[in-house]
Amino acid sequence: MTFETIRVTREGALTTITLNRPDRLNAMPPQMADEIGQAFYDLGDARAVLITGEGKGFCSGADLSARGDSNALTGKGGSHEALIGHYNPAISQLIRADVPVICAVNGPAAGVGCSLALAADFTIAGKSAYFLQAFVNIGLIPDGGSTWMLARAIGRARATRMMMLGEKISAEQAEEWGLIYKCVDDAALMDEARALGEKLASGPTLAYGHIKRNIATALDGNMQQVLLSEAEAQRVAGASEDAREGGMAFLQKRKAEFKGA
Repeated sequence: MTFETIRVTREGALTTITLNRPDRLNAMPPQMADEIGQAFYDLGDARAVLITGEGKGFCSGADLSARGDSNALTGKGGSHEALIGHYNPAISQLIRADVPVICAVNGPAAGVGCSLALAADFTIAGKSAYFLQAFVNIGLIPDGGSTWMLARAIGRARATRMMMLGEKISAEQAEEWGLIYKCVDDAALMDEARALGEKLASGPTLAYGHIKRNIATALDGNMQQVLLSEAEAQRVAGASEDAREGGMAFLQKRKAEFKGA
């Protein structure tokens, strides 16, 4: 498909989605959220997704003004409509994707851009990157699922600090807190992200999808729900071609060659 606000490329089994409004630090209008969602609907046989931003920023937040909606700027329901109809579905697509998702954060990840980055399974950030929830500075609240993600990732005290004080959290501090997977030198960011993406794209895709769903169950459910979810997922994964290949590779003392099925 042809997109206006993102660029989608494919190398082997790895799909890369690049937020492509560098003149606005990739501020996200509703159209970009829709295009991200559409890109996830059209993954085809891709086995991993890498998301990054063009230019000097990952995503500086929502850009409701891009659609020329004055209500969005005056708080007369525009933000609520944009969240329900555009931004929330895009975040949900990342979280529910059956394949691993990596975000390579280059520069600011603010507002819904922060939510997008943290919704990934693996978030890698360059040292110049930072994460920001500055809604409180304009009398609003964090959205895009950030209150859920931050509270679970870094705990109540740090999540409260980040959201109520509107502090920038550097990539290095984010790694120290356990908010992201890894902080790397800026020059190494894309090489590290692509290497991880290629590794995941060649792994047991079916198993990855069930691991993601079981983690979600663990965060929201009780132990009995988790045990049942794990057992059912193991039944499905155990019948897969990748599981058979993994077992044979173990017995034959060789590296498994997973096909994603």
